[in-house]
Amino acid sequence: MPPRPTNKDDMSKYLVSRVRDLEREVLQLSNENKRIKDGFAQRIKWLEDKKRSLENEKIQLDREVRRLRSELERLKTVPLIVGTVVDILDNGKVVVRSSTGPNFVVTTSQFIDKESLIPGSRVALNQQSFSIINILPVEKDPSVLSMEIEEKPSFTYNDVGGLADQIEEIRETVELPLLHPEYFKKVGIEPPKGVLLYGPPGTGKTLVAKAVAHETNSVFIRLIGSELVQKYIGEGARLVRELFKLAKEKSPSIVFIDEADAIGAKRLESSTSGDREVQRTLMQLLAEMDGFSPRGDVRIIAATNRPDIIDPAMLRPGRFDRLIEIPTPNYEGLIQIFNIHTRKMNINKDIDIKELASRVDSATGADVKAICTEAGMFAIREKRGTVTFNDFENAIAKVLVNVDGNTEEAGVMYT
Repeated sequence: MPPRPTNKDDMSKYLVSRVRDLEREVLQLSNENKRIKDGFAQRIKWLEDKKRSLENEKIQLDREVRRLRSELERLKTVPLIVGTVVDILDNGKVVVRSSTGPNFVVTTSQFIDKESLIPGSRVALNQQSFSIINILPVEKDPSVLSMEIEEKPSFTYNDVGGLADQIEEIRETVELPLLHPEYFKKVGIEPPKGVLLYGPPGTGKTLVAKAVAHETNSVFIRLIGSELVQKYIGEGARLVRELFKLAKEKSPSIVFIDEADAIGAKRLESSTSGDREVQRTLMQLLAEMDGFSPRGDVRIIAATNRPDIIDPAMLRPGRFDRLIEIPTPNYEGLIQIFNIHTRKMNINKDIDIKELASRVDSATGADVKAICTEAGMFAIREKRGTVTFNDFENAIAKVLVNVDGNTEEAGVMYT
């Protein structure tokens, strides 16, 4: 700061200069004050946002803690005992057979719907008081539930060649009663309940069943006969009961039993313990197919290569009302099958399908499909994009090398 002047003029100038310096200083302090206030405001806003974020995080953590505590308490709860209701007494108590063996007379929780509590229901019992805590859903075997086909096969009746008469019969027996039951009521007859498809291997029995599964609007349940053959006594019969129970619940439905001879073979006097268990399963199957309990809108299709060993009780009307033979295709059928399997193939235009059919007069539909596949493999092997007639000749020679002997043996079996 400069020294203060003594004369009047210099004093006046000094004071003016001093005032200006003070004004500048005040302005600087004011700007600094504003800057500090703005900084504090931003800092306070950031702290408030951070506080809200931490509060939300705390709420989420509190919820997670409560969930984990609830889960921990649930895991610490005493396990319940599974039981089956045997009888309901007049005083409101219930006779229950526990999974451990003995029967108990127990009370029920006030939160249980008494109308849903009927003999045969599966219930959960408290381990200490044996009171009924909850009604459990009906037990179903996972292997039975997996037999239901969720996605229908892509095969249609147009993919089946040489079986026009057989397809017409199976449509009358399976589709018509499910889609138009009023026709049968008008005529006054019971619709057919079951169809047995029999014939040599590779003639299209399973393919026909796939086409039915595609065309019908019903639930399609498929199993192989050997799946019903179980290790323990009574397991096979239980699977049969649950299978038909599932079919009734899903009705209208179609049950397809492939390789039916595995479970439906003739009953013999001399048999081992394993044979007797298969016979028990067969008797349960016979009872479900045509027993005291009504079957409802459930149709059965079975397929076998050995109809000669099927038990006569299984073949009678009421169980299998129609026995449809799926024979080896004739000349016209072979032409249709060749057209089906070559319609997506890139073949030479000069290939005569009729000539190919005349060269495989003893082949089945599966043989024709194998011939077409092998012909395509010959073309691929030579890095060609087109299948020639020579490829088909080589495929016929490769696939049908032993077909004559097999066909003769099959002809003896089915005549």
